[in-house]
Amino acid sequence: MSSKETTANKTFLPIPSLTGVVLAGGQGRRMGGEDKGWVMFQGQPLIDHVLQCLAPQVDHLMINANRSVERYQALDIPVITDLDSGFQGPLMGMATALHYAQTDWVLCVPCDTPQLPPDLAQRLWHAAQSAQAPIAVAHDGERLQPAVVLLQRALLASLQCFLAEGGRKVDRWFSLYHYVAVTFPARHFINLNYPEDLARFDV
Repeated sequence: MSSKETTANKTFLPIPSLTGVVLAGGQGRRMGGEDKGWVMFQGQPLIDHVLQCLAPQVDHLMINANRSVERYQALDIPVITDLDSGFQGPLMGMATALHYAQTDWVLCVPCDTPQLPPDLAQRLWHAAQSAQAPIAVAHDGERLQPAVVLLQRALLASLQCFLAEGGRKVDRWFSLYHYVAVTFPARHFINLNYPEDLARFDV
């Protein structure tokens, strides 16, 4: 069951320590097999854009990657590989993030979202607290952005069980819980899945 939080202009109290994890563990099939994090966009690799957006919002950073590991490590940020191999999708990346995080809440974002909102962590956290929900996920006004999500670390055991039973769909796992969807302007979630998307947005 989900609820929705749409008010953008609120006065927020400080948020607790958060871990931010960039999900860069996919195969990049739709990008011709390229490691998306290192695809160039507006003169910088996508991973640089995402880290620049995320770093001011969290206390700890990690990158979830299953290839180009040494290249990611050169960014001087801890790199975590999936708990189970085989490119099993974003849920496995989230489980890995929850496993390694030392904070009670973890903010996951994909490596191909170079224009994340500057108030992402703040608004997701306060929405989760207001709704007493263990999951707060971004929404672009039309659909969920399921890989842009704040998760309570206590969900790890449940997520591992879901994965062990063959579950891979993020929204299906969300539906097992009361979660809150938080609406942001759609421009923050430009879709960079294909090479032609890069050409369209890289201006």
